[in-house]
Amino acid sequence: AELAKMPNIKIFSGCSHLDLSQKVADRLGLELGKVVTKKFSNQETCVETGESLRGEDVYILQSGCGKINDSPMELLIMINACKIASARQVTAVIPCFPYAPQDKKDKSWAPISAKLVANMLSIAGADHIITMDLQASQIQGFFDIPVDNLYVEPTVLKWIRESISEWQNCTIVLPDAGRAKRKANEVDFMVLVGDVNDHVAILVDDMADTYDTICLAADKLLSAGATRVYAILTHGIFSGPAISRINTACFEAVDNMKHCSKILVIDISMILAEVMRRTHNGESVSYLFSHVPL
Repeated sequence: AELAKMPNIKIFSGCSHLDLSQKVADRLGLELGKVVTKKFSNQETCVETGESLRGEDVYILQSGCGKINDSPMELLIMINACKIASARQVTAVIPCFPYAPQDKKDKSWAPISAKLVANMLSIAGADHIITMDLQASQIQGFFDIPVDNLYVEPTVLKWIRESISEWQNCTIVLPDAGRAKRKANEVDFMVLVGDVNDHVAILVDDMADTYDTICLAADKLLSAGATRVYAILTHGIFSGPAISRINTACFEAVDNMKHCSKILVIDISMILAEVMRRTHNGESVSYLFSHVPL
């Protein structure tokens, strides 16, 4: 039924999140497009689409995680392959924007790599970008094409109400180390501002990498009298010692995924599916900034 309502649309998945792409396609009543990704012996990436794309609206779902340099390159090649195959419009759906933390010059000779990624996506042929919880909202201004930056907040609020029985006695905590940062991924000290005594504490952040800050904040909250500590993170990167730190930390649960019983996943496929449907049908997507689609 949904397929009949959405003609001339193709959804392709990169290698970063095939499960998520399949959930999105299922919600729309569509099949994932046929695409073959391989590497030559010299490790060059090759992408081949297995069906006609002439006049189609193409959506490519690829996140900037996992093999952080392979994922963007695969996405760029897929975009270009679709444009060469005469797709009418190509939309890159990038839940986690690659190189987003490098959004400004914080040292004299530092690059602005997020701007470089934006340029490459445009040059590859992307007509539209859909992303989620950009670490720096000004990245939208790096593009000369439309960018929809979705928010995970409505989904998180729904999860809190459904999963934490005493949610009305919760305190939301922002684990921003600010000037306490000595250098990237390293925190020297942390000061708690506010009262969490006898409250369930929920740490909320857009991105966590090595989890040094998050775990330090959790310990601080527990010592300040919090009854339980949760961490809800839009982009859980899990680099280096992250998993071992989480396993030894005091978290009740950390919402993301594998190798740790404390890690859960909050499904966002319904948001991505709905934004694709609305975009394809020329409808407003602003409703999704504050509501969770059914």
